Amino acid sequence: MTRTLTIATVNGPAVLDEADRRRTFAVISHPDAGKSTLTESLALYSSVIKDAGVTHGKSSRHGTVSDWMGMEQERGISVSSAALQLSHRGAVLNVVDTPGHADFSEDSYRVLAAVDFAVMLIDAAKGFEPQTLKLLAVCRRRGLPIITVINKWDRPGLEALDLIDGIEEQTGMAAVPLTWPTGKAGDFHGLLDLRRHEAVSLEAVRGGALPCRERTTALSELPDGPGLQWAAALEEADLVQATNGGFDRAAFHGAKQTPVLFTAAAKNFGVRQLLDVLADLGPGPSARRTTDGGHQPVDAGFSGFVFKVQSGQDAAHRDHIAFLRVCSGVFERGMILTNARLGRPFATKYAHRVIGRSREVLDLAWPGDIVGLVNAASLRVGDSLSAEGEVRFPEIPHFAPELFSVARAVDPGRYKQFRRGITGLEHEGVVQVLRSDRRGDQAPVLAAVGALQFEVAQERMAKEFHAPATFEPLPYTLAMRLGAASTRPPETFLGGEIMHRSDGENLVLFTDRWKLEHFRRDNPGLELTTIGS
Repeated sequence: MTRTLTIATVNGPAVLDEADRRRTFAVISHPDAGKSTLTESLALYSSVIKDAGVTHGKSSRHGTVSDWMGMEQERGISVSSAALQLSHRGAVLNVVDTPGHADFSEDSYRVLAAVDFAVMLIDAAKGFEPQTLKLLAVCRRRGLPIITVINKWDRPGLEALDLIDGIEEQTGMAAVPLTWPTGKAGDFHGLLDLRRHEAVSLEAVRGGALPCRERTTALSELPDGPGLQWAAALEEADLVQATNGGFDRAAFHGAKQTPVLFTAAAKNFGVRQLLDVLADLGPGPSARRTTDGGHQPVDAGFSGFVFKVQSGQDAAHRDHIAFLRVCSGVFERGMILTNARLGRPFATKYAHRVIGRSREVLDLAWPGDIVGLVNAASLRVGDSLSAEGEVRFPEIPHFAPELFSVARAVDPGRYKQFRRGITGLEHEGVVQVLRSDRRGDQAPVLAAVGALQFEVAQERMAKEFHAPATFEPLPYTLAMRLGAASTRPPETFLGGEIMHRSDGENLVLFTDRWKLEHFRRDNPGLELTTIGS
């Protein structure tokens, strides 16, 4: 691709214009709510792909663009985040798909730090589930606007009015429907597009591999008569709108109101309407808070931060990709940036737009865009990069780990590969890596939120880093952060252990809360705080 623009020609009003077109969001849900299917359907309607592989069921998972790891395709789950860029109605949609398994909540947390709003997917039959609630709490702490999508309406499920009540109860926001289905869950053949005052009849094409057929009729032209589903649907929608009010853009962007849409992503029902809402109503990038208490304006000089690091996407080249969220200014491939953590320059010669495993060279990027920086082994999750002076964004907090295992190389002769693999997994945030003088570097302790993180780490150690490892579970269930101002802690104590993380944090591991209370009583001079607080 030949570059025709330079920093001099694109700075200024062009930055604001391009930023205004961007919609950067994450899709969050409980496992098996249809998140990867919905992401695939959005890509289908945006003409990024020609047919949706995942909609035929998990046996066809190899067709998805967002799930590329072998474990994802074999098990039908998402264990890594993926970034897709779509175009629709003049808007540029940056979709950051989060892991669909609860064991990878920390990866989802990092993604939510990099987006401007979220699409919350709810299974029509199950309503709110634990992983959804956990991610919803993160969105609320960050003040992220949320679009709620009730999915799988083509299967038996809860009553639509009951789901609306549940959304308001759990989110604390007014739930305002923008579409409404005809009939009960499991009998999905049409919906009301309340924004356009249309009734839309729906018919699946090739089992959902292609966009569905739609026939639209103005609400004013619907036939009148007893027993009609359209009339019953319109009555329910009017009831909700009369209670909760109509859509208010300011209330939505202020996280006071959540628009609600109904879909059956496996058949592509309601997906076009959702895509229209994302493009027309989704909030764009805004000034981002910095660690000095100020805000970085969108049209200031270039700045961004790394929210994810991934290796192994291209096994032939053993590359290392850092995913950078552009916060302000314009990114141009080849520019020299300053890494605030290291105080050293970073060259951006290799910049790509990454879609699953595939990628293309990226010359320019604007606020809201996601840039894949290739061969970026020096970058870490949370690093702030800028072109003009130092700009530092808040660090992304860690989740408190709940499971711990000692990792050891199966073959001592491959210790260098073992150490390189453990360091790589640590930099990517696949697991937290803890060390102590007592155990040494040959027996690091891996800390995780869920057991599947260990499975991914063990598989990648063997297949990607060629250093098979054994993982020995430890009895600890709780970790606390040791305050920097604390007195020197004991080297050893009953029911716990002192560990060190590479970011300088010291953690104290305990077998249970009883041991934590004993430790506090025996060491009153030590300050212990919750991880992530």
